[in-house]
Amino acid sequence: MNENIDGAGRRSPGPRQLVRPPLLFASVALVIGFVASRTDVQPYQTPFFRLFFSDTLHMKAWLTTAALLLGLGQMLTAARIYGKLRFPPEGRLYPLLHRWSGRAAILLTLPAAYHCIFNLGFGTYDARALIHSLLGASFYGAFFAKVLIVRTSGYPGWALPMAGGMLFAILLVLWLTSAFWLFGSLGVRL
Repeated sequence: MNENIDGAGRRSPGPRQLVRPPLLFASVALVIGFVASRTDVQPYQTPFFRLFFSDTLHMKAWLTTAALLLGLGQMLTAARIYGKLRFPPEGRLYPLLHRWSGRAAILLTLPAAYHCIFNLGFGTYDARALIHSLLGASFYGAFFAKVLIVRTSGYPGWALPMAGGMLFAILLVLWLTSAFWLFGSLGVRL
C-alpha cells in the first residue's frame, strides 16, 4: 500500500497519486498541441455568435474576457471558502457560486479554443503567438488536472489551491496574449 498516515491521522498520498495530475496535465497539453500543430490554417469565418459580435476575433476576445472575469470570481470565492477573505453572507452560497462560475468560465473558453486549435493551429510566427499557443495547449491540461484533484481524495491541502491558481494564471496570460493584445491593436468593440 502506498498510503502514509501523518501525525494528525490523515492519509497522505503515495508517490503514484501525486504524479497523476502532472501526467494528466502533460498528456492533455501534448495532445492539444499536436492537433493544433497539424492544423491547416484557414480563413477566420464562422457563423457562431454573429448576431452579437462583429467578427470571430472579437467574439473570442469577449468570451475570453468573460471567462477571465469569472476566473477572478473563482479566486475570490475560493479565498472565501478557505477562510482567507471574510465577507457576508455566511453559508453555502460561495461553494455554489464557485462551482457554477467555474463551469461557465470553461464553457466560455470552448468556442475560442475550437477556433484557435482547428482554424489557426499552433502559432510560432512571433513570441506572443508562441506563448499563447503553448499556454493554450496547457489550459485544458491544467483544467483536467484540477478536476482530478477535486474528484479524488487523499491529495494534500495545498494541491487544489495550487491547481486552481495555475489554471487562473494560465487563463490570465492567455487573455493578455489574445484579448488584451487585440483590444490594444484593433480597439475595443463588439
